[in-house]
Amino acid sequence: MEHKIRAIRADEWEKVRDLRLAALQDPAAPLAFLETYEQAVDRSDDFWRERASNGAEGVWVKQFIAETADGSWDGTVTVLVERPQDEPRFGEPATVEQTHLVAVFVRPEARGSGLADELFRTAVSWSWTLEDPRIERVRLYVHEDNTRAEAFYRRIGFVPSGAKSPVPGDTSAMEVEYELPRGVELSI
Repeated sequence: MEHKIRAIRADEWEKVRDLRLAALQDPAAPLAFLETYEQAVDRSDDFWRERASNGAEGVWVKQFIAETADGSWDGTVTVLVERPQDEPRFGEPATVEQTHLVAVFVRPEARGSGLADELFRTAVSWSWTLEDPRIERVRLYVHEDNTRAEAFYRRIGFVPSGAKSPVPGDTSAMEVEYELPRGVELSI
C-alpha cells in the first residue's frame, strides 16, 4: 500500500487523537510511550486541538503522518526542537541544538513495509533543513526492554550516545538515548 508522508494540519485534531489512542492500545505501548491509554482518552477536545495546532505549526514541534490514498493514517512520528537554553522535556538537557523524535507509531498491519523508514527519513530530513536553530544531532529514547524498536533504530543508523534516564514512574527501568549526529546519513 502506498503512503504519502506529510505534516499534519491543525484541523486534523480528531485524527491526531485517534491515531494516538490506537498507539496507546498497542501491546508495545507500555515500553514505547510515557502515557497510558486511560490518561489520553480522558483528555479534552481542547487538548487535542492544541496538540494538533502545535504539531502543524512546525516551529518547535512538527508531527508527520503516513496517509493512505483513502485518507486513513497508518503511522506517525513527532519531532521536538530542543536548544541548550530550553528546559528538557525528557532525559539529559540539550548541549547542542537538536531535535528529539517521539511518539513513533506504525499500525501493525503496515509494519514491515518500509513505512517507519519513510517516516524517519522525513523527520530527520526536516531536522537538517532547520536554519534557526541549526540542528547538530537528532536524538530519541528507547526503553531498554524494547528490543524491536532498538533494532530498528540501530539498523537505520542511530547509535547509543551513552546517556540513560530512568523511566518516569519506574526508576528500576531505563530509557537509552540514541543519536544521529549531523553529517551521518540514515542507513535507509
